[in-house]
Amino acid sequence: MVDIKISGRKVTVSDALRDRVNEKIGDALKVFDISPMSCDVVLRVDKNPSNPDRKTCEVTVFVRKNVVRVVASADDMYAAIDEASDKVTRQLRKYKTRVIDRRQRSQVPPAPVPSADELANLITPAPEEEDDQLVREKYVELTPMSEEEALVQTDLLGHDFYVFTNATTGLVNVIYHRKNGGYGIIKPKVEENPDA
Repeated sequence: MVDIKISGRKVTVSDALRDRVNEKIGDALKVFDISPMSCDVVLRVDKNPSNPDRKTCEVTVFVRKNVVRVVASADDMYAAIDEASDKVTRQLRKYKTRVIDRRQRSQVPPAPVPSADELANLITPAPEEEDDQLVREKYVELTPMSEEEALVQTDLLGHDFYVFTNATTGLVNVIYHRKNGGYGIIKPKVEENPDA
């Protein structure tokens, strides 16, 4: 049984909501039985009344040394929880395919990744924040890993980008989703290939 911690932001977590989270998210976590695994669920309501999908369910699953994070929003909290559970199921299946199965084939242990506390809100500013102000500083532990491992971590976290230390060069790189599909990578100028 996975321990699911449930909290609310600008919403009271009723027994009915707690039961729905335990049922739906609990079922999603049963996709595969792996230890250690824990889960944090945050239910929140956006205070902007013009946003039709004001109810949000954020789920962060800690699987061994990896983090799987999903966010789902709807006009109803129960619908947001249901959508989040579907996303968690898909992400955990992806985790199993891309991390566990690949590791068993290669027998090479993956590089450690930063904790969820360091990454959870890295790219999502709160809606009430001004775009032209620096309102938050975030410090992340840069972990050496390959570009492929960084791609996997970006997908598992559901982020648009991921900052890491390139294990080959020892320099900081940023991998990101491109708007027109695929991925891009930002590297320091010193990595530029002079023969290209």
